[in-house]
Amino acid sequence: MARIAGVDLPNKHVNIALTYIFGIGRASADEICAKTKMDPNRKINDLSQEELNELRQLIESDYKVEGRLRTEIALNIKRLMDIGCYRGLRHRKGLPLRGQRTRTNARTRKGKKKTVAGKKK
Repeated sequence: MARIAGVDLPNKHVNIALTYIFGIGRASADEICAKTKMDPNRKINDLSQEELNELRQLIESDYKVEGRLRTEIALNIKRLMDIGCYRGLRHRKGLPLRGQRTRTNARTRKGKKKTVAGKKK
């Protein structure tokens, strides 16, 4: 099993297997295959050690992936919260930040329902 950027890649086509790395999607994977002149339809286990090293070096030098990317995202969110902008406040409160409605739905962001007792007459 090949290991790139601290991730064990499954024995799938190269362009699909690369998407298992956080920060690399289909477009980036195809771009990496083109830069290394590698057939995207070859399986990971069919690659030689030199080809794997070439992939490793390209990803390490040109792409921000895994830990570095997660850290940068976390710092960006923290910066928004520190400056107190609208998006930062929404992050702080755990509400959706891109204009979605919250009266109904928004359960993914708000969490499990908290039942409030009904009115007494």
